[in-house]
Amino acid sequence: MTSEKENFHLKKHSHALTEGLQRAGARTFFHAIGLSREDMAKPLIGIANTWIETMPCNMHLRDLAAKVKEGVRAAGGTPMEFNTIAISDAVTMGSEGMKASLVSREVIADSIELAGRGYLFDGMVTLVGCDKTIPGAAMAMIRLNIPSLLLYGGTIMPGRFRGRDVNIQDVFEGIGAVSAGKMSEEELGELEKVACPGAGACGGQFTANSMATAMEFLGLSAVGTASAPAVHPRKYEIAEQSGHLLMDILRRDLKPSDILTRESFLNAIAGVSATGSSTNVVLHLLALAREAEIELSMDDFDSISRKTPLLADLKPWGNYLAADLFEAGGIELVAKRLVEGNYVDGSQTTPTGKTLEEEALKAVETEGQQVLRPLDQPLKASGSLVVLKGNFAPEGCVVKITGNENDSHRGPARVFESEEDAMEAVTQGRLKSGDVIVIRYEGPKGGPGMREMFGVTSAIVGAGLGESVAMVTDGRFSGATRGLMIGHVAPEAACGGPIAVVEDGDSIRIDVKSRLVELEVPPEVVAERLEKWQAPEPQFTKGVFSKYAATVSSASEGAVTFVNLPLPKN
Repeated sequence: MTSEKENFHLKKHSHALTEGLQRAGARTFFHAIGLSREDMAKPLIGIANTWIETMPCNMHLRDLAAKVKEGVRAAGGTPMEFNTIAISDAVTMGSEGMKASLVSREVIADSIELAGRGYLFDGMVTLVGCDKTIPGAAMAMIRLNIPSLLLYGGTIMPGRFRGRDVNIQDVFEGIGAVSAGKMSEEELGELEKVACPGAGACGGQFTANSMATAMEFLGLSAVGTASAPAVHPRKYEIAEQSGHLLMDILRRDLKPSDILTRESFLNAIAGVSATGSSTNVVLHLLALAREAEIELSMDDFDSISRKTPLLADLKPWGNYLAADLFEAGGIELVAKRLVEGNYVDGSQTTPTGKTLEEEALKAVETEGQQVLRPLDQPLKASGSLVVLKGNFAPEGCVVKITGNENDSHRGPARVFESEEDAMEAVTQGRLKSGDVIVIRYEGPKGGPGMREMFGVTSAIVGAGLGESVAMVTDGRFSGATRGLMIGHVAPEAACGGPIAVVEDGDSIRIDVKSRLVELEVPPEVVAERLEKWQAPEPQFTKGVFSKYAATVSSASEGAVTFVNLPLPKN
């Protein structure tokens, strides 16, 4: 039992709400919600929930929050749950609604930060699921810099379709297959009903599972907590244990600033590179580094990925799902491999206070598992994240390379001013082998919101063009995307980047080994086109999209929304 003296010490922030004569009004409101004076005398712990009823990824987080609160109460704290928004990428994909996805990261971060500052919480547990809730919650944790812990709600289980495991990727690729006459609409209708059988985030090493991996390596989540699927009983045990751990973190006064270092960010890059993770982690880790004022650039992703072996045979390009990785030994087994191979700095701190090496070496590998390769038998000698530069993308762009796609391509540009225009061309069969599809004005400012192009890329794969065309865009890609699909082109078209003046038929050369993406047009021609180029009128002149477009930075800076971007610490 926590003593009165210890409670006073632990209520570093909340005592200003609950203690003293002048706080009688606040205590009255707390009494109204069922708290006793004894509850108010304990540390107030915010339970930041991203539960929402619009997607499977987060729909179970109320139940997990209840278990977290049990743990907090048992360990001597008073939990106070609050909620924020979440936008489903899968639901909004290919529509105007997808513009809200990346914008939601900032809203999530702002709202959790506001609740934390407004209620003077002494500590916090953030419960997250779908893609943008993970970096959004992490950004808020960094800003608040109070003892805190991020808990991932877990992956979905696979669905079953005609005797095989399926997931949301199969559905999107089925759209292209129907357009190409390779699948009937009736078959697709049957598939869409069974691909996602219940709660949990998309099942491959897509963005949610990729970011959950990054959080364990980064140190904002406890090692061994992310891998358990959403519906697995172990996830609920982890939730209760997380409540206990948060109170331990509070007593040790361990804050994000005590955990996050440049080395911990490099560890996170190694973890996602070794697992074939989503290109979205580049955007989000850059944003987190900006929040923490730690130096990190796109070049760091390329340099770490070059020397980190690809070990995990995970979809969208591999054979297994995130639930299979859990059964094989979990993200902690990935960490163990990388620690043993000296690919990460095992001395970095984790939420338990133990080092990454100490936690990773506890991993238990399931005998005979095929999901995670041994160090001497990698799937590929280098990791999956590759940064390309050139006159097409002077600030850089990102592609995921797993060895199953071409590493070079040269072809004529097929230019589209929006995702919808490109999708129409795919479904009408107007693209041909060798084309380089250019989708522009979909960047952070131009979209606004940097939509994911998963609908288009899946339709391309479903139509049988996945290995014969390439795509470049200032938008983003889903973690489920596969093929030579290059995103995050910076500067973006809306800011006058070279992508804004590409014309149909221009030759574009992509060379992954040379880290090059090049517009094969004479420099003087490009300069003349840019001189004539005019920025388009903003699509939104008021509201959240307008505010976002006015303040968002380049994708090469993480697409953060600082009015004055702080400089990283030396």
